[in-house]
Amino acid sequence: MLKQFVIAFVFVSFFGAFIFAQEKPETEKKNDSNKTEQMKHDTDKDKVHHEKKSENSKLEMHHMKSNKNDESDIIRKDEIDLVSIDQNKDGKVYQDQMCWNVISDKPGECPQCGMILKEVSLDKAKENLLKHDFKVKKN
Repeated sequence: MLKQFVIAFVFVSFFGAFIFAQEKPETEKKNDSNKTEQMKHDTDKDKVHHEKKSENSKLEMHHMKSNKNDESDIIRKDEIDLVSIDQNKDGKVYQDQMCWNVISDKPGECPQCGMILKEVSLDKAKENLLKHDFKVKKN
């Protein structure tokens, strides 16, 4: 008799646990529904955020390319005309002390190595260029 009671108890316990695990109270069902809606909303929000971030990245890349092109104007090639670079006619330019052909009439940094351009006289810029085998236009 004890054996039958134990078997019945185990069966009822197992069966009850199985039904309980399958059946959720209404409040849990609502919570699950709310969680599902929230996850869907979060996913949509993430998608919109990702799209905005992607658009911003494209704009930033375009802006960076534009800046690179603007900065690359100070990378001098061929024969370098220091007088035309000195637009404000103060007799000075800004030159990179590593990339000697990076010269500007305004302070800034070298687009190649990132160093700050140093202010030098036109004569010193010419001397630096010639010493490093660059061609300088005679004026």
